[in-house]
Amino acid sequence: MNTESRKSSDTSTKPVVSFIRQVEPPDEYGRALYAVARSILRALLDQLGKDVLEVIQSDRDQVSLKQLAWVSRLDRDKGMRGDGFEWTVHEALVGGEPTVCEPVARALSCACPRLGKSPSPNSVMFGYERAKHLGFLDAVVDEAGTSARLLPDGRGRPFAFGPWVRTAASGPSAEAGLNPRITKIWRTDLFLTDKIGERYFAATVKSQWDDLEGGAGLRIGIVPQSAAHSAGVSHDPRTGLWVVGLPDPHGFMGLFNDAYAAVAEAIYTIGKHTNAKYWLGPSATAEKVQRQLERAADAAVVEIEDALNDAAQQQLVSVEERLVGVEAPAWLHLGKAEPRVLAPKPSFERLD
Repeated sequence: MNTESRKSSDTSTKPVVSFIRQVEPPDEYGRALYAVARSILRALLDQLGKDVLEVIQSDRDQVSLKQLAWVSRLDRDKGMRGDGFEWTVHEALVGGEPTVCEPVARALSCACPRLGKSPSPNSVMFGYERAKHLGFLDAVVDEAGTSARLLPDGRGRPFAFGPWVRTAASGPSAEAGLNPRITKIWRTDLFLTDKIGERYFAATVKSQWDDLEGGAGLRIGIVPQSAAHSAGVSHDPRTGLWVVGLPDPHGFMGLFNDAYAAVAEAIYTIGKHTNAKYWLGPSATAEKVQRQLERAADAAVVEIEDALNDAAQQQLVSVEERLVGVEAPAWLHLGKAEPRVLAPKPSFERLD
């Protein structure tokens, strides 16, 4: 409330009171759908290699949703669902989404009881497949910081974060050049840390629980809830990992699957692909996201990401807990080229 004093013509003083109110009612599921859809689109854009960009004659930050749809092959998967899941988990951690942060915080405290329970774990994305991106490895080291240390197990000294990153980025062939305690560190998808941000744990993220693999250096696994891994945190003696099972179907995984179905249906329609099985389609709410994506087919994917980001917040005056983080790393969209065809700036409406 803001109070001012104004003088009227008769020189008397009357208070003028301004009330601030919430513009829209909070719609947590709709906001979350937009946020997860944004992460999935970002993962699909991230997958475009240099050869594909040359074929469509576009820089990454100029690729339209129509171009992305034509070159995407969701029916053959090629890891697209897994990459979308990895991006979504990463941005949920960065943004402080409690349904992901809370079990991850418990897993970190189980992996190293001395840490205690961090209320706000954070994430640094790795993935040796991304090492081909210009500046990626430097960005990983810079984001972790010069004092960062990797805790691969409960014995010996921790590893300084920087020196072995470039070696690990070469993939399976890196094992010969890595310390025996971290020979499988190249399998890392995310480096997880506590609120201090100096002690990191290597985590592997899989959208299918039976793809989960452990190895020297890996400490945490993040998978959907399944018969093998119930929702919450458990220790897997087969892999040696502390496993975070994200709840399904009414928890985080149900949300991810719904958003993925919406994006997939939009890709199928815009790219004129064979439609998916009807039982894999989005819910009625997520179908609204699909239709809005289809209307924005000519817009650049990075602009759609920004519009989805705005829609995820719904122009609320204040929000107690913010769903899923939205800061894209600066290295993701690189390069400039000749001007492209202009398209209307996309925007997304509130989901009822």
